[in-house]
Amino acid sequence: MTYCVGLLLKSGLVFMSDTRTNAGIDNISTYRKMQSWCVPGERFITLMTAGNLATTQSVVSLLEERSKAESDRNPSIFEQPSMFRVAQLVGNTLREVIETQSGEGQRADATFSATMILGGQIAPGPMRLFLIYPEGNFIEASEDTPFLQIGETKYGRPILLRGFDPEMSFPEAIKLLLLSFDSTLKANLSVGLPFDLQVYEKDSHEIGYRNRIEPDDAYYHAVSDGWSEALREAFGRIPPYEMKDQDPPSGT
Repeated sequence: MTYCVGLLLKSGLVFMSDTRTNAGIDNISTYRKMQSWCVPGERFITLMTAGNLATTQSVVSLLEERSKAESDRNPSIFEQPSMFRVAQLVGNTLREVIETQSGEGQRADATFSATMILGGQIAPGPMRLFLIYPEGNFIEASEDTPFLQIGETKYGRPILLRGFDPEMSFPEAIKLLLLSFDSTLKANLSVGLPFDLQVYEKDSHEIGYRNRIEPDDAYYHAVSDGWSEALREAFGRIPPYEMKDQDPPSGT
């Protein structure tokens, strides 16, 4: 399993993914699940993946191969005129890989299943953020749904629902993501450090700030420890439940 999140802010996009993959408790590895492409001044694209590792690596490899030389750019993410068309291309590539590997046609619950988050901006269009399903179809983030998650989503979602604000700064957004990832990591051993981080500033069409947050990262531990302490203090300030005697049910 994995955990990846994409945030759609007024000022740009923020992506974070873990790097743990496992095929059992005795077979745990670290793989990058985030890939970015950029043509400075024209387009910026980031893709995060969750699911079967062979499937996701095949999709990324195909996208890479089809983008290297102009003679091979058919179809290529560098030739698509909009982020919507890139989402269609990635969805079709994902469906193609799953069908090829399964040998039985597309099945959403197949062993070779995968989901992806795609985000970026192609001039002169707006920033867009998509969640792509194994069937190749997709949904888009909006003002009503300003963030997207894939993988082990349930543990980190409550923090995002309570804390996300589209007006927040990049540093605040990164802090919120670290809290979401820390909650997920503590609840599920299939998610683990290091975390990959990518920030994109609206209309820049450039690869912005990016970093790998390692297990010994001082700020991450400050966030994790501070959040645990704040939760304990908040819990202590809430009045305890009063166990009052109840009237017996009527008719007894």
